[in-house]
Amino acid sequence: MYRFGKWIAKHRALVLILAVALLIPAIYGYVHVHVNYDILYYLPDDIETMQGQQILLNDFGKGAYAMFVAEGMTDGEVSRLKAEIEQVDHVADVIWYDSILDVSVPAEILPEELYEKFHSDDATLMAIFFDTGTSDDATMDAIDEIRSIAGERCFLSSMSAIVTDTKHLVEQELFWYVLIAVAASALVLALTMDSWMAPVLFLLNIGMAIVYNLGTNFIQGEISFVTMSLAAVLQLAVTMDYSIFLWNAYREQRSYTEDKDDAMAKAIVQTISSVSGSSLTTIAGFAALCFMSFTLGMDLGIVMAKGVLLGVVTCVTVLPAMILVSDRAITKTSHRPLTIRGDSLARFVVKHDKVFLVVMLLLWIPALIGYHNVNVYYDLDSSLPGYLPSVQAKAELQEQFDMSTVHMILADDDLSPKDVKAMLDEMEDVDGVQFAMATDSLIGSRIPKDWLPEELTGELTSGGRQLMLIATEYPVASDEVNAQIDELGAILKRYDPTAMLIGEAPGTRDLISITDTDFKMVSAVSIGAIFLIILIVLHSPVLPVILVLVIELAIYINMGICGYTGETLPFVASIVIGTIQLGATVDYAILMTERYTHERLLGNEKTEATVTALSASLPSIFTSALGFFAATIGVGIYSDVDMIGSLCRLMARGALISMAMVLFLLPSFYLLFDKVIMKTRWGTPAERKQRRADRKAAKQLS
Repeated sequence: MYRFGKWIAKHRALVLILAVALLIPAIYGYVHVHVNYDILYYLPDDIETMQGQQILLNDFGKGAYAMFVAEGMTDGEVSRLKAEIEQVDHVADVIWYDSILDVSVPAEILPEELYEKFHSDDATLMAIFFDTGTSDDATMDAIDEIRSIAGERCFLSSMSAIVTDTKHLVEQELFWYVLIAVAASALVLALTMDSWMAPVLFLLNIGMAIVYNLGTNFIQGEISFVTMSLAAVLQLAVTMDYSIFLWNAYREQRSYTEDKDDAMAKAIVQTISSVSGSSLTTIAGFAALCFMSFTLGMDLGIVMAKGVLLGVVTCVTVLPAMILVSDRAITKTSHRPLTIRGDSLARFVVKHDKVFLVVMLLLWIPALIGYHNVNVYYDLDSSLPGYLPSVQAKAELQEQFDMSTVHMILADDDLSPKDVKAMLDEMEDVDGVQFAMATDSLIGSRIPKDWLPEELTGELTSGGRQLMLIATEYPVASDEVNAQIDELGAILKRYDPTAMLIGEAPGTRDLISITDTDFKMVSAVSIGAIFLIILIVLHSPVLPVILVLVIELAIYINMGICGYTGETLPFVASIVIGTIQLGATVDYAILMTERYTHERLLGNEKTEATVTALSASLPSIFTSALGFFAATIGVGIYSDVDMIGSLCRLMARGALISMAMVLFLLPSFYLLFDKVIMKTRWGTPAERKQRRADRKAAKQLS
């Protein structure tokens, strides 16, 4: 490692040239990474709802769909508008009542219930199907074109419309996420570092690592909008510590030698040793997300684990080169930093250790109560502001037609008209169902089947299956609609065991079930992996239990606050926040524990060792937690996408709570379990070798 550090220091110009050159393919990769805005896309492929969606696309040529509401238009105007919409690229079908009969035919000939399905006061309803998937770029382009054709009196309600608005909103905000995070982090670093130039170098280095990370996502082909939105901010927040470690190590080594290259080489060795354990816990936290069946976790986990690794690599290669090249500028911009003296706080905490222990342990009860009462939502439109067209359209559909969403049935085409009618009649009696519609129910008894346009029957039957539509007044992800889906599914399977019930609401119901299991899996894997890493790093079976317990309490308090304030969280935040907070902030506990065990091995009494560990670690922990807070809180406040904003606010608050737990609760555990810790700690190889030598020497003396 020392030879590696010397090489970096000696060839610093070459390192910087290579680092800049690598930005070119990274930027190319970043530009060409496809971003997926459909949350349901990440459900497992082997579940019925996803298989049904694929059948719908392959056999019927229908992927995405939308309900279209037009207000204040005559039937003739609606018919002409329908014809225009049908000409939009990737619009497969548009179903309105003129799909059954020409508008010149009197509406009275239609079954009354059928006419009412398409009309309400001065509003009329169409169903639009696309030949591309919900989140395909072609579908979103078609949504934008339909909106431009339709004008202000028309509303397009669908998952694809929500996805389209999400894309536009995220693209508008993404630049500001990064700018806010960088500005806030720069302020924290400028105040806590001893040079105005240092924060600039830190952020340039981390910026390069972020570009490398985003560029290498090209290998995956595409990433989710959640990952794209969070990647830069989160990578900045969790890897900033590494730059601070290197800087402090370099300044320390410079106090011993005038040789900059030698000082940097030793600083690199020291940094690699310091950050190896902390980076591994962070990587393990993100890697645990890969065990989710809901593959959004894998998407975020891979990108962020890769980002942490790249952050470590650039920290010990690119940043040292930057510091050495900028040495003169660093010296000229030196200033007195904002420092925190931890001696008095450390002695106060140690003096009142039993009080803090009791208070913190009592916090478990309200924390657990709040944690188990957190409200979670699963429908994507709840994470979006009300001014977006898709959210307004959904409200309009509910107001005009008392309809929230549409389920689709793929049934065997051999199912007799009599059975179809009986099944749909049963389904219309289910609470919340507005109508159930199939080819036979469209025509009624007064319209000869021969009158039906051939393209209509082709739209609703294909590949040995027939398509039916069921409108519901219940909102997606509600308890009512989930119960309704169960009841509809039971009716459906009685008539056709091979039939499938698909759509946004059934898919979201699967999402709820799958992510509930995933949450338990991710928590267990992350705790287990981080426990093992701490076990190896700290050489003790007891310390991992203590450290994980401390941070888990911080997580429960963080989430529990939402239970008491009534804040409803997006499901993504509730799943990943525990893993992220544990992986990213357990470093604070590891840092202080390493110093505590070091002081005890030097022969210091437990109280003095605890005071020294707390006072020495306080500045680093404070800077790290404040940096994490600064990088995320601004985005959390600014973002109009609640799925992003909620997660950033939770991470920001979690960093401060974890810091408080480490500073006030962990020292109490040192003092309480000191004997057990020291007796069960097996030590490093060097320590074990020294103990063997001591025992041998003692034996010879005796």
